[in-house]
Amino acid sequence: MLFFCLSGGLPGCSSDKPQNAPPPQPPSNKGLAPLVYQTLPDNIQWLTNNTDPVFASDNAQKGGIFRGAIMSFPMTFRVVGPDSNGSFRSAILDNQLSLINLHPVSRNIIPELATHWAYAPDKKTMYFKLDTDALWSDGVPVTARDYVYTLTFMRSEHIVAPWYNDYYTREIESVTAFDDYTIAVKSTKAVPDLYLKLGISPTPEHFFRTLEDDFVSRFNWAVVPNTGAYQISDFKKGRFIRFSRKKQWWAKDRRYFKNRFNVDSVLFTVIRDFNMQWEYFKKGRLDTFGMVLPKFWHQKSDTPVINKGYVERIWFFNDLGQPSRGMWLNLDRPIFKDIRVRQAFAHAMNMDKVIKQVLRGDYFRLPQAFYGYGEYTDYTIKARRYDISKVETLMTQAGWQRGADGIWHKGGMRFSVTVTYSLEEYMPRLAVLKEEACKAGIDLELERLDPTAIVKKTLEKKHDVAWVGLGAGLRPSFWQGWHSANAHKPQTNNITNTDDPELDKLIDQYRDSLDEQERINLSRTIQNKIHDICAYVPSYMVPYVRLAYWRWMRLPKFHGTPVSNSLFDPFASDTGGLFWVDANIRQQTLAAEKEGEGFAPVTIIDDKYKRKAGPE
Repeated sequence: MLFFCLSGGLPGCSSDKPQNAPPPQPPSNKGLAPLVYQTLPDNIQWLTNNTDPVFASDNAQKGGIFRGAIMSFPMTFRVVGPDSNGSFRSAILDNQLSLINLHPVSRNIIPELATHWAYAPDKKTMYFKLDTDALWSDGVPVTARDYVYTLTFMRSEHIVAPWYNDYYTREIESVTAFDDYTIAVKSTKAVPDLYLKLGISPTPEHFFRTLEDDFVSRFNWAVVPNTGAYQISDFKKGRFIRFSRKKQWWAKDRRYFKNRFNVDSVLFTVIRDFNMQWEYFKKGRLDTFGMVLPKFWHQKSDTPVINKGYVERIWFFNDLGQPSRGMWLNLDRPIFKDIRVRQAFAHAMNMDKVIKQVLRGDYFRLPQAFYGYGEYTDYTIKARRYDISKVETLMTQAGWQRGADGIWHKGGMRFSVTVTYSLEEYMPRLAVLKEEACKAGIDLELERLDPTAIVKKTLEKKHDVAWVGLGAGLRPSFWQGWHSANAHKPQTNNITNTDDPELDKLIDQYRDSLDEQERINLSRTIQNKIHDICAYVPSYMVPYVRLAYWRWMRLPKFHGTPVSNSLFDPFASDTGGLFWVDANIRQQTLAAEKEGEGFAPVTIIDDKYKRKAGPE
């Protein structure tokens, strides 16, 4: 499933009749129910976009291996159901294309699995002409039945995915097939930006067939056929996962995919410690290394491989909605039932000192959970600042008193909560928060888990306070994270267990609204309500990409797009796969390193998008 973000009209779309290429032989339907075709309405005005600028480099070379690292092995290869919401999920989903996408620079709609699209007069329906060359990774053509089956799959109780069950029931009314390569997707209601919603992905019916009660276990490690440039080709649990490029990928010569997805394989090795990843990188066993952490950019960069020019660095500012990084309070914990206590907790977190002292001022304070969404964001909302006097007032009003140890007490309760986090690099930040919170009478116990374990614990709602970040979308999305329908139950994104009838009403209105300006107003109102509930304490935002890479890893001259959140993302269909490996430079670099010879050090600061990406 892919959500788009584009406001107003259809910029960049041009009328064009679909190509009348002969379709390939249809897939075998043996054992599958026959698909019933409807009659396509007359006078459909098909749209396409084959005129926006190409955003890949003609200098790109095919071949080589991209070697990356992951902190932990995923708990499943499923992308729905229990334990599927880990960080590795994006690597799988990014290799599953959608009907349409957005150009990363113009933000116009561009083709992906559909070559053409059209709008029905009811303002709820879109028509799509499928690319007749599109193939699943097992060679089976992608056809209309794979989109019809998506509704069956996503609505099934067997996938154990309440969010998807709800979305594909409440938001998507139907998928209609008119022939093997023409479909309509219908929303349950008109929305301002219909194309943000209806560009769904197919699901391979020939692979899953009839779902049973054993879906979760049966498909836990299944390598599901996909439509993107890469597919998992090998893995060893706990050790590594390898993706291989499809040499005859059906879309390799399409306008917006040409000269992209260049490496032959992508190898992710499990290296559970970030500092150990750095050691692997310096030895040339990893090709890139993220340097957002100030200590790596400012201190650890003083190392021979960088000083001698074998490794280059880049600081690239982008223009994206910000992930909601921060501290997520579990409101099912008795200590957080009183809003005054939650407010006191927020005022006891000295984030500004963390940014200044630990992060060298490289990061910016995040004001709230939904920052960077243009008109949909209320930029007047400010994060609560560190203020011991406010903590004193709020806790006293709530009937608490300072104990002999300086920590607040009430009855048999002591204001001590466990903050669960994942990376060792977070420890210095949390140490400052712990010290400053202690001055305000709050005891923070710090608990480190590996990334997979913290995802599991948080989704099962067993945390006191989770130090995590949730990814940003292209529009604010409130229902999954803040509606009471997802509270007090495991495997949902309402990790604060917020259960507020007034907020529910606002979120329901936002979901049901037919008017864009009303949605904008509701979005801002909801953000204020979330701020008032105070179940989330925002930390910081990082409006840039900063990393080091061995000089054989090459980028286009423009380095990245305004929405690139990783310059060496191997998979993402909108901005990924722009890099390549230069075999000659690799050989030259390794030979120079062996002989002790060097190159001029390279550090690139690309701030062409900084003005828009910086803090308010």
